[in-house]
Amino acid sequence: MQATQQLHDLGQSLWLDNITRGLLTSGTLSQYIKQYAVTGLTSNPTIFDQAIKNSDFYNDAIRTKTLAAKSGEALFFELALEDLTQAADLFQPIHTATDGVDGWVSLEVSPLLADDTAGTLQAAAQLHARARRPNLFIKIPGTGAGIAAIEETIFAGVPVNVTLLFSREHYLAAAEAYLRGIERRIAAGLDPKVASVASIFISRWDVAVQNKVPTELRNRLGIAIAQRTYTAYRDLLASKRWQKLAAAGARPQRLLWASTGTKDPAAPDAFYIEALAAPDTINTMPEKTLLAFADHGRLKDSLRFDGGDAQAVLAEFTRQGVNAEALAADLQREGTLAFVKSWNDLLRRIASQSERLVQTH
Repeated sequence: MQATQQLHDLGQSLWLDNITRGLLTSGTLSQYIKQYAVTGLTSNPTIFDQAIKNSDFYNDAIRTKTLAAKSGEALFFELALEDLTQAADLFQPIHTATDGVDGWVSLEVSPLLADDTAGTLQAAAQLHARARRPNLFIKIPGTGAGIAAIEETIFAGVPVNVTLLFSREHYLAAAEAYLRGIERRIAAGLDPKVASVASIFISRWDVAVQNKVPTELRNRLGIAIAQRTYTAYRDLLASKRWQKLAAAGARPQRLLWASTGTKDPAAPDAFYIEALAAPDTINTMPEKTLLAFADHGRLKDSLRFDGGDAQAVLAEFTRQGVNAEALAADLQREGTLAFVKSWNDLLRRIASQSERLVQTH
């Protein structure tokens, strides 16, 4: 049996961390769904920037929208929604078959709103309403302002993918926001079935400490952070607080592994996929990583509920001078700034394309 199907059968969803118009029009995404058990996808500003930069699939749409006086963010979100609603329709049968557990796509609010709770709340509601798809998550960063917006967005009934989480503590803050939103819905007599996932970024931990620790600790920090977070996730699902909400009809906020492409050339290309196998989770992987795992990946042991050797590994990193709490804050701040840069690059690229395409029309 193919490794991707084995992972799916274990209970972990395989999502593609990519979206391009070419993937849709060529039938490649449909092929991935059938051949590799792909059951969802995620997007972000960097992905869209690269998609527009590296192809001409968007030229006609950019030209048409520019001539219709569209520009900037408004033009981009039209392009993104065209792609993601088409992808959502491809995943709709999976969404229906799993009663809404799987078959999701994700669209991020503007990264410029990372510190703007009210702006994030408004953008999330508007984007979800425009999509008119039940299986589209709105991505909101787990920053301080974002966490406040997540509770309100869940209370409003909008599905949320919490992004840019880096630690157990970040995850628990996102989970708390989700629980409060659901509890408020129940108290108000509203349907508690509002979906959410919490996305923990993994490989960036190992990049950050790569040249600061001994060789034997290389590429071990991200996995240890994941193990510790997975234990917190299982503990929450076993808690009386969650069991009460589940009995009322609420759905778990699923844990999602993000940033799972290998950054270290010396590490196996499917390293994080094999190491993060765990039931009731999601792994969203770059296209290159998906194909590598499908070709030669091997399903090994799944993550242990008790965290395995995570605490011992993290203690060793502490002895090496790595402050995990401070590094998590740094990584979240750097990730936020990186998405802002990609966002600005994306808007500049669209503006340049618009000018060029209209002039040559």
